[in-house]
Amino acid sequence: MTQASCDFNTLPLAPHVLANLQQLGYLQMTPIQAASLPVALLGKDLIAQAKTGSGKTAAFALALLARLNARHFAVQALVLCPTRELADQVSTEIRRLARAEENIKVVTLCGGVPLRGQLASLAHGAHIIVGTPGRIMDHLSRGNLNLSALQTLVLDEADRMLDMGFFDDIATVARQCPPERQTLLFSATYPEGIAKLSQQFMRQPQTITVATKHEADKIRQRWYEVRDSERLHAVSLVLNHYRPVSTLAFCNTKVQCRDLVQVLTSQGFSALALYGELEQRERDQVLVQFANRSCSVLVATDVAARGLDISQLEMVINVDVTPDAEVHIHRIGRTGRADQAGWAVSLASLNEMGSVGKIEQLQQAESEWHKLDGLTPASHEALVPPMTTLQIAGGRKEKIRAGDVLGALTGEAGFSREQVGKINVNEFSTYVAVDRRIAADALHRLSIGKVKGKNVRVRLLDDGL
Repeated sequence: MTQASCDFNTLPLAPHVLANLQQLGYLQMTPIQAASLPVALLGKDLIAQAKTGSGKTAAFALALLARLNARHFAVQALVLCPTRELADQVSTEIRRLARAEENIKVVTLCGGVPLRGQLASLAHGAHIIVGTPGRIMDHLSRGNLNLSALQTLVLDEADRMLDMGFFDDIATVARQCPPERQTLLFSATYPEGIAKLSQQFMRQPQTITVATKHEADKIRQRWYEVRDSERLHAVSLVLNHYRPVSTLAFCNTKVQCRDLVQVLTSQGFSALALYGELEQRERDQVLVQFANRSCSVLVATDVAARGLDISQLEMVINVDVTPDAEVHIHRIGRTGRADQAGWAVSLASLNEMGSVGKIEQLQQAESEWHKLDGLTPASHEALVPPMTTLQIAGGRKEKIRAGDVLGALTGEAGFSREQVGKINVNEFSTYVAVDRRIAADALHRLSIGKVKGKNVRVRLLDDGL
């Protein structure tokens, strides 16, 4: 594909949409956008195979926005996502892409959040709904959601939704959508269930596959052979040798996740675990701390990490080798995003060599092996995350915005903008990352000061350091 044909202005998009894309920094289409948008904008059904971070959200968002009539106040597009985190990211991205349109309302409907607030949002009407299958089903069964005007159904990360047992939920939702709608299905891998879904609910879909191989110069892969007894200790050797600021470590089981976090925290690392049984509140706190650089290592299972998209991730460690080669590609593709390089380090025992062979076959490249005894500490100081997180009691319900918190810290409290990191405003809580060196002072000043003219309760989220 030529450079010119990768420009968004080769697409039949309105001038104001193209101008907004340029403002947002969308200069050239990614491979998945260039392959799928011409088909999707014609209104055809589509199965697109592409990994997280490939630009697929914009691919389906631009298609559904092109069909939308802002003056018709009804649900015209529905995006199903496997997790609440992904749904939140997708909603944010659609709002950014819809900035140039008339007032388009996007509502997010996910589990783990009280129904009451969602009912109020739905009562005010919406053009686009983004949500998880279970909660969408819940609203449909209660009669809160009317899909009779739906034009576009998007299944995002369809393989993950199938892994999580959502086939029947997706089928139930699809049956309540008008048969003449457009269906866009995006998936990183292509398991059997995808073909079953497309046969049942799609009309002559076009299939597009964008290579699952990563750019060799973006992700440096290294393999270390380990005995099972030394695997967990090997993770700390890797961390002390490479000294990454943010690392996502994948384990095949939740027991292994817990064991690794125990080993790492006992050695002075800031590590948190992410696995299926965590309550939504705990999950939110873990993700916030990792995404805002208050925690050095996030240890996760594949299912728990579904839909997780962290920018600036220096390293992925495969603590256990996955038996599914495509899942390996998916795991390591979370580092080396945009213009950044990343490390992917994998630990493998002799009985995992069969899985390593499958990965080599898929990548069409031999693995680069190194010796464990070549891992030497780059520093004898503890690997400490640069930020720490303060939690403020109060969020969107209290009409707190990120700007209010930033203003309180850089105004009366007297800190510089550079000392304040990411600010996440949730329904009932607000999380703000601050430079670790000013954490105690920031906690004290916020506690005695005001946010949005009110006194607030603030606490330091305990990260074990």
